[in-house]
Amino acid sequence: LTFRWGPGNTRMTFAKRTFDKPIPISPLIALDRERCILCYRCTRFSEDVAEDGQLIARNRGAQSLIATFEDEPYRAPFTGNVIELCPVGALTSTTYRFEARPWEIQNVPTVCALCPVGCNVTVTTREGKVKRVLGRNHPEVDEGWLCDKGRFAYPALYAADRVHAPLRKAGPRRFEEISWDEALDEAEALLRDARGRIVTALSGSETLEQAYALGRLLRAGLGAHSAVLAEETTPALDAFRAPLSTIRDAELVVIVGDEPVAERAPIVDLWLRAARRGGAELVTIGAAGTVRAPAGSAADAARRLATGRSGLARRLRGSDRAVVIWSDPGGGGAAALARLARALGFADRPGCAAFYLPATPNGRGVADAWAAAADADEANPEPIALLVVSGDEAAGDPNVRALAERADKVLAFAMFRRPLLGWVDLLLPGTSYLERDGTTVNLEGRLQRLRRAVIPPATDETTVIAELGRRFGVDIPHHVPELFAELSARVYDGLAYGQVSEQAVLPSRGEFVPPVQAGEPPVDETGAGLRLLTYRPVFSGAAVERVPELQFQRPEPVLEIASADAAARGIVQGDTVTVRSNGTAIALRATVSKQLTAGVVRVAQDHAGELGRYVEVSPNQIASEASDLA
Repeated sequence: LTFRWGPGNTRMTFAKRTFDKPIPISPLIALDRERCILCYRCTRFSEDVAEDGQLIARNRGAQSLIATFEDEPYRAPFTGNVIELCPVGALTSTTYRFEARPWEIQNVPTVCALCPVGCNVTVTTREGKVKRVLGRNHPEVDEGWLCDKGRFAYPALYAADRVHAPLRKAGPRRFEEISWDEALDEAEALLRDARGRIVTALSGSETLEQAYALGRLLRAGLGAHSAVLAEETTPALDAFRAPLSTIRDAELVVIVGDEPVAERAPIVDLWLRAARRGGAELVTIGAAGTVRAPAGSAADAARRLATGRSGLARRLRGSDRAVVIWSDPGGGGAAALARLARALGFADRPGCAAFYLPATPNGRGVADAWAAAADADEANPEPIALLVVSGDEAAGDPNVRALAERADKVLAFAMFRRPLLGWVDLLLPGTSYLERDGTTVNLEGRLQRLRRAVIPPATDETTVIAELGRRFGVDIPHHVPELFAELSARVYDGLAYGQVSEQAVLPSRGEFVPPVQAGEPPVDETGAGLRLLTYRPVFSGAAVERVPELQFQRPEPVLEIASADAAARGIVQGDTVTVRSNGTAIALRATVSKQLTAGVVRVAQDHAGELGRYVEVSPNQIASEASDLA
């Protein structure tokens, strides 16, 4: 109203206070101090919720200012939340600043599909383009908080190497654009020639409907073949299902595994901080835990908890508010967690819960949808005539690249062309979760609804799969509600698509179904050197790589080393060290850890390169010589 009808002149006669503006407190956030009313909501979030302690109030009284500690960039996983908390627009997003007026935008409620938490979000669009992503409070899932990856990764939709039309391999490092008729004919020929010798690599980021449609085409239309699922899952955990908010109300939380929770499921880390503030005891069992365990021995630790009589095991059995969280990259984790929760008696205590943190956003849903697509058994074909790659996450997986080297031909659905140059024969445009309708299953087992915020630049995967199905005599619906109806009749007891509401309800606990007993891989202690643990940082992947403003959030090239191992090698905090393995040597900065188990070092996958399981670490020779000369 002031913008349209307000007075053109001010009534104030005194000089206004002015500040330099905007002040970039990070590449993602700008601060206009003239607007700030010193409400301290941002500093309270930094201090009391995210607990990063980086936003502060400098000076006193009338000279108070909001600033960052030591004027360093605000670098933490949840910084963008202060933009929404600011009541006067003093903190604004650098990517949305001055992009739109409130009456020019549309807001679409949907779900973030960049990690397994499935945070509820609102997507703001203007003129058919995504302009921002905001948190949308689901009190059981996220409480309205959102990590910076979910909030700021959307500009990747408009990356320079986005695929807008079908592409065919035209040389060692070159694609040529072809028409959709040509692309469908070529895809049909590839599938027909490879019938019975097809391997499918799934990303775990597909919607249920997309995975089901692809399964109907390849399993029902082309016969049994092998599928590479993103990870193993089990319905056995449904007997211990509970909302994530259970973590906040717990009195004892045990985290099993070697991978940091904040890197695997960021919002779960906020729930853990809330639990600690509420008086809960947090125990981590792993190579960097409060209870030390050999690297890769999560399954063994779970067995000891299930059968042992330690104080921790007794407290888990006796507590009415106990939670176990599994955060480990090793296989068989979901089944091992289900057996542990069963042994601890969690099924009979509603306040107790077991959460498995998957590596992919929709791994459980994709596995269920793929299994429901056909009843045929699958076999491993050799040699592989055709590799079908579904999604950019699968395309970036080294294991999938190894399969591609064994395959005669490769057909891929992906958003970005650059990583696929040279090894994909036919590339069909993929879509982002912001461009899809459908459903997804988060780590709680909650079925949630994705709503399309913008139209994709090319025909979506489900429509293409339905057209290919027609050519092979398989009736695959084009529309998502019809696909979900077929799938729901097999998996979700006929639940209607419209019943998956904006704030999805968590289903009640099911009966315990014993998981298939698989042989647990033994802990390998025979290698020479230090055991290397790698983890996938939350700020990684195809979307993050294509957003310049997010690059400062990516992990620095550091090696985390136990204090005993560092002392034995004469390494101190901040030293540059050389890490050697498999004929590869890389230089990293050392971070000395008091929590890490001796004999183990840890580094982000982005900086691990081709290093093997065991590495040798020594002070960087060049740095040492320079120090001697000085």
